Amino acid sequence: MLPPEKLYYTIGEVARMLNVSTSLVRFWEKEFDIIQPKKNKKGNRLFRPDDVKNLHTIYHLVKERGFTLQGAKTKLVQNKEDTIDRAEVVRSLKKIKAFLEDLKQEL
Repeated sequence: MLPPEKLYYTIGEVARMLNVSTSLVRFWEKEFDIIQPKKNKKGNRLFRPDDVKNLHTIYHLVKERGFTLQGAKTKLVQNKEDTIDRAEVVRSLKKIKAFLEDLKQEL
């Protein structure tokens, strides 16, 4: 889930959004060429919203759908836009499900 839109997100913010470690975010950055964070003068990674969206897609493929890293790379090369769109639909449905479950408990 993305917080309010910002120009850049730190690696810590991205890791919290995905509920993964910062080392996994760095690893995926090295493995997937669609992740291209900017680096400031200190060398800190600054992820753009597109990078965050791509990381969400990678998370969806690897962690939720069980793709291998090579399988996820292949899927993104074959049809990147469709894969990203599907990952966003799944994310939206999970938010709706959580909302409905909370609503059910309040009744």
